[in-house]
Parts: sequence; structure tokens; C-alpha cells
Amino acid sequence: MNKACNAQSHQQETVIDDWIEAYVEDRDSSLLDLISFFIQCSGCKGKLLCVSSLYLSHIQKTEIGFMVEELDEDTAEYPLVQAGPYGRWFHSEFCDFLSILVAQCQHNIIFDSYLMNTIIVLLSELSNSFIRAFRHTCTLAAVKLILSLLCWNTRGDLLVFLLISFKLQEKRAEVESMMNVIIKAVFLKRYRDVLPEIRSICMEELGLWMKLYSSLFLNDSYLKYIGWMMSDKVPDVRLKCVFGLQVLYKDPLLLPKMDLFTSRFKERLISMTLDKDNDVALQTMKLLVLISKMSEDLLAPEDYKQLLQFVYSSQRPLAASAGELAVAQGSDAQQDTNEEERHRLQSFAKLKALLHFFQESELHQHVVFLVDSLWDCGASLLKDWPTLTSALLLDSSSNTSKEINHEAEQALLVEILVASVRQAAEGPVLAGRTGAKRVMSAKEKKMQNEDCLKLTSHLHLVLPTLLSKVFIPVDTLHLQITVPCVGFVFPSPKRSHINTCNIHLTSRPCVSLYQEDAVDQRLQLRFFCEKSHHCLSHRELGVRQQAFVGVCDVLTAHSYQRQLWDSLPFCPLIYSLSPKLQRALLTFTCEHVFVGPNNNSQSRVDQIAEEQRLEDLHRRRNLLAAYCKLIVHGVLEMSMAAEVFTQYVKYYNDFGDIIKETLYRTRQMDKMESARTLVLCLQQLFVQLKHKQERSSRPQEAVQTFTSIKELARRYALTFSDLVKFRECVVLIHRSGIEFVFQDFSQTADMTAPPYVSYLTILSEFSSKLLKPDKKTMFSYLQRLTANHITDMREECWQPLAYYRSSLLAAAEEEDAASNGSSDRKGCSTNRVPFTRQKPEGKT
Repeated sequence: MNKACNAQSHQQETVIDDWIEAYVEDRDSSLLDLISFFIQCSGCKGKLLCVSSLYLSHIQKTEIGFMVEELDEDTAEYPLVQAGPYGRWFHSEFCDFLSILVAQCQHNIIFDSYLMNTIIVLLSELSNSFIRAFRHTCTLAAVKLILSLLCWNTRGDLLVFLLISFKLQEKRAEVESMMNVIIKAVFLKRYRDVLPEIRSICMEELGLWMKLYSSLFLNDSYLKYIGWMMSDKVPDVRLKCVFGLQVLYKDPLLLPKMDLFTSRFKERLISMTLDKDNDVALQTMKLLVLISKMSEDLLAPEDYKQLLQFVYSSQRPLAASAGELAVAQGSDAQQDTNEEERHRLQSFAKLKALLHFFQESELHQHVVFLVDSLWDCGASLLKDWPTLTSALLLDSSSNTSKEINHEAEQALLVEILVASVRQAAEGPVLAGRTGAKRVMSAKEKKMQNEDCLKLTSHLHLVLPTLLSKVFIPVDTLHLQITVPCVGFVFPSPKRSHINTCNIHLTSRPCVSLYQEDAVDQRLQLRFFCEKSHHCLSHRELGVRQQAFVGVCDVLTAHSYQRQLWDSLPFCPLIYSLSPKLQRALLTFTCEHVFVGPNNNSQSRVDQIAEEQRLEDLHRRRNLLAAYCKLIVHGVLEMSMAAEVFTQYVKYYNDFGDIIKETLYRTRQMDKMESARTLVLCLQQLFVQLKHKQERSSRPQEAVQTFTSIKELARRYALTFSDLVKFRECVVLIHRSGIEFVFQDFSQTADMTAPPYVSYLTILSEFSSKLLKPDKKTMFSYLQRLTANHITDMREECWQPLAYYRSSLLAAAEEEDAASNGSSDRKGCSTNRVPFTRQKPEGKT
């Protein structure tokens, strides 16, 4: 039978039929085989030799002790918990075997008052064992036995209805008695077992029992166990409870029996949306959405207000689930109108409800997040470009326009339009939001292309009118920066009130393939950048910030046009950013974003209100994101990101996600240039450290700074996950680091080692990312550069070199590599990389 459990279903049926025939002839020996089957499925190699009496409860404790001794307790491995696919496969086959066993026995021996009594006693005793394997396996067997009986019993209900068989009704009462015994002996003891896997099994099966046999199990006596276990400390147990409730609330016929449970545990369900486990929070939100759809009265207005705030969650699946509640808000159109008019009025009503909801969210001003949350369930409204634009172009005399005519609502509607255009063109991947699918399927890409064509054709017609009508107010001027080109979408729109600089952009669409347009726009953009550059040094902080964000947005928008015109003959006429303005933007970012040490933020809370601190952090994040977009879109040279990369560890809590995303985007553009930027980042920090050591009288601070540089290198080394893909990048980092230390070094009596030799300790953080052949190559290259300088490796000044050498090669390979390197001492490579220019700055 144990082999049959691992076989296919038709083979299991054959073995069970043979076992039933043997049971009819000799039930004691056949029962021993069945008992041995349960014991061996628990991982025990022992066998029972006899049954001492009619019932298993008379088996001596010494016999069960013998089975325990035969169990392999050292490995703690038994079939149900084995790693890999075998454990899951065995779980499925074991449950199927029990189901087939009950199905094959349901018409004869299952009611002989001997088989089931023996099995129930066996499972009850072993499920109470202190041995984990017995307790886990037999608890699963017991609850699956109840499920198999329920499946038969539900079929019996149907037969009773069709055949009016009193005999089957009598059997149903007997089956219910069996189930009650198992529940009292096994379930009520094991649902709070110390092993979380057993608690999960009990909660999962209880939900199935309630669904299959609601007349017996769907009552407050059993529902309370699910309510209690929703507070379990293990996420998987809580998740099984939520899954069970989802099945129950989907059935409208079962809702009346859930009233008391809902009123008692509703607060707990709402609080579980804040669960630390993302899956539990997501499934709980889906459950609450299901409850609201089944009955609007179950959730109070205060509950909706709390749940709707999750559309701004950083977890996109949770936010999208909460978006279903937001989409459901809105009044229905009148029924006496035609279909087209009814659709238009309904769209305006939903749009008005969406604006009202956002205005009530006082703590959030993230329109992009809101649109992203509603995109899956409310795409019919957000992709309705005619409705969005017509709401902005309506005459003030129309009845509908009276609903959306406030200046603040129009500005908000502009942001929603811009965010929906960006979402349709770029997809749901947003910085600061996790859980989105980064790779689109072929169907999704096709749909995205169709959306882009629709919005381009529509905006091409209405955008000139829209600009002339809507964008006269200064508060909505930023749309000219956000969507300056029809058919090209620019991410992360920002409010850039450039009026303080007396700058005005053209209000006509800028898609043109003619040379005179390129010259005209180049002059306008140059004038705009010069004025913005002048405003960066303004005495008022607000003016400086608006000028910075404005020039970043315009240059980001212009980068798309550069991509369009790169292959055209008048490409040299396109405006290029001056080095002076590039340095000014970098200086502004360093002075206004990376302000003060990040670890002192806690002490600042005592001086500044928490709300002001968060607002200041949000402002700094926007400034950094605007600068990083210039790098990602190719407006600034990639080397301009080196200063930003140096702050990764120091400001990890505040800006770590932005810096990391910038690093990944630069690698997608040019992975070799991105690696050079990382090298430049580390070498700049190291040179600054050397200068600080020469001037500082407190070496302890310098040591900690060196540790932070080493930690920064370690963090960046972890980003090279694919060793084959980034092989050339890692080799470049090592080669440039070795040349940074040893090239142009002349050994003298006063200077026996290079001044930057300690940089090798930092470089060793990348050694684990080298492939084995590259380690040997780098070791040989290191030998060629250092062969003429080293007299005694044991000297303290050469310890960083020894540390770096040991990180390149293992002890067993070092001798062979050293012998190969000693034969190449004659030559010395003179190739330079762009980073050796920093070395003279470190000399004194």
C-alpha cells in the first residue's frame, strides 16, 4: 500500500480493491497492513506484528514505543516535509489515496463498526504523539478523512433528494457521528498545535468543511476558530484563514450565517490589511472587497475611508485591490437617457467622484500612484481620453461643466490626464512601488501600442485647443513641460512654477521634422536654460527649487525629441547642455538633497514637526529624482552620477531606492560606462579620505570613513548578480583599481609602497564577482605591475596587497598563478583608464 500511494490513481484503485477483498476474508491482517501504511507514511520503518484485541486502543504502549524507536529522529525528515517537489507530490498523492479509499469502501465495509473505529483510534493516538512526524502525518490523514466522508455525504444528500432513500439518510447520520468523533479527538486538540504546519492544515480543511457541508459546520461554534486563528503569529496560518473566508463570502446563500462572525471580527479583518506579510494583507483586502460587493451594508463609511487609503500603498497588488473600492464609488446615470448620453454622464460622475476622493485625501498628493492603483480595474475611465479632455474643454454654461469648473479641480484633472498618458505609454513600473510585473507579455505590449496610437491621434487634435484654453493659469503651466510633444510621454510630472523667472514656453505642439523648427526650439530652450541657470543662485529657496525642477523637466522632455532627431541631418542644431550648467545642477543637488548626516534625523524630530520633516524629505526626493532622470535619459553624462552614488550607504533610508534604480537604469544604457562611474565614485571617496587623513588629527574618524567606503563597495558588488552578464564590468573595475594604485609609482627610500595601496582592500569586495579564469588573469596582471616593487610581503605597508591577492586566488591555486606571473615580469602595461587622472591630487 505504501508503494501504491506513490503510484498513479488507477493503480491506487486496483490496490485498494485488492485490499478490500483481503479485508473481507481476513480483516485483522488487512487492518494491520493499513495501520502499517499510516506508520510508514510518517517516516517510520517499524511494523506491527499483531493486534492484541478488537480495538486498537488496547495496543500496549511498548508497541508504540517500538515504532518511535524505529523512526529516524536525527534528520527530522519525513515525507511531508521533505524539500523539493517530492514533498508536495507526496502530500497530493497521500490525500488522493485516502479519498479513493473512502470512495471504494463507502458501500460496504466502511459501516461494519470495525474498520472506521480502528482507524479513528489509531489516528487519534498518533496525532497526540510528541513525535512531530506522527502528529503531522496523522493529523493530515484525520482531516482528509473527514473531507472524504463529506464528499460522500454530499453525494448522499443528492441521492436522498433524487431517490428518497431512507437507508442513505441513516448512513448520513452514522457518517456525521464519525466526523464528530474525529473533530473532538483530533481537530480540537491540533488546531492550536505548536507546529505551524499542523495549524495551517486544520484551518484550511475547516474552510472546506464549511463550504461542503454548511448545515453542520457553518455556524458560530466553528467560525470562532477561524476568527481566533486570524491572530496567529505565523503568516501562513493567517493566510489559510483568509482563504477559507473568501470561499464562504463568495456564496450569497451562506452570507446570512456569517452575520455574527462579520460583526465580531470585522475590526480584525480591517487591521489585517496592515499585516507585515504582504500576501496576508493583499488577500485580506481582496476579502474585504468581496464583502463590499456582496453587501454594501457590512462595511461602514469609516471602514471605506480607511481602506481606500491603501491606493497609495507602496505594494502595487495591495493598491490595485484597494482601487476596486475606489472605482465602485460614483453615481449611476439617469435611466431615461440614450446609451451614449448615459455613458457620458456616468463617466463624468465617476470622474467627479475620483476628484472628490483625491481632494479628501489630505495626507497624500501622489496622483501617479492613484492612477496606477486604478489602472487595472478602472482603465475604461482612465483610458477614455475624449472624456478626460472634454471635461477640460467644456463651456462654463453647460450643466456638466458646473461639476468640474473649479480651478483646483481642473489642475487635478490635468495631472490625472498626464499620469494616465504616462501609464499607457510606459506601463505600471513606478519608482517607490514594488510588486509590479516588470516584463510585459506579447498581448500586453500589443495593447500598449494600441493605446499609444489612440492617445496620440486624439491629443494631436485637441492638444492645441487644450493648451490655449486651460493653461492660461500659472498653476497649470507645468503641463506644457510635462507633455510638450504629441505622442511622446514623459514620466513623473512635477509642478514647476517657472513664472518667478519670467519664462514662457511656446503653447504649440513641438513635434516637427523641419530644420527651422529645430533652430527655433534650440533658441527657446537655450534662453530657458540660461534664465533657469541664473535663478539657481536666487536668494529665495522657493525660486531656486522651482527653477531646478523646471529645467530638469524641460531637459528630460527634450531628451525624447533628441532621440527622434538623432538620425536626421540637422541633428547638430539640437541644443546640448553646457558643462557650466551641468556642474551647477550637480552642485544644487548636493547642497539641497544631501543635507546633513542621515543618522541625525532622529534628533531633528525634536526640533521640527514630524509633518514638516516628511514634507521636507518628499521635496528632497523629488529634487534627486529630477536630477537622476537627466542621467537616465542621457541629458547629463553618466559620470555625473558618481557624486550621487557616493551617498548610497549614508542616505540609504531616505534615497536608497532612487539611487539603486538609477544604477540599474544606467546599466541598461551602457553597462561598461556604468562600471566606470562606480569606479570613479569609489576613487573620489578614497582620495577625499586620504586628504582628510593628512589634515585630521583624529584618525578614528578616518577609520570609520574607510569602513563606510568598504561597505559601499560591498553593497555595489552585490548588484552584480549575474557573473556572466557583468563579467566585463567586474574585470574593468579590478583592472582600473590596480592601475589606480600602481601605475606611475616610483619606489624610493621614503616611499616603499604606493600611497593608495590601501585601496586594494576596498577593491577586494569585488573579487567574489570575478569568474575563475578572470581571477587568474587579474592575479597575473597584478604580478606584472608589482614584481619590481615588493621586497618583503610581510611588511605592514604591503598588507592590503596581501589581502587583495588572497581574495583573488585560493591557496591551492596561488602558487601556480604566481609561477605563471613571474615569467611575465619584463613587460608592464601602460594603458590608462580615465580614473588615473585623480592620482596626482592625492600626492603631497
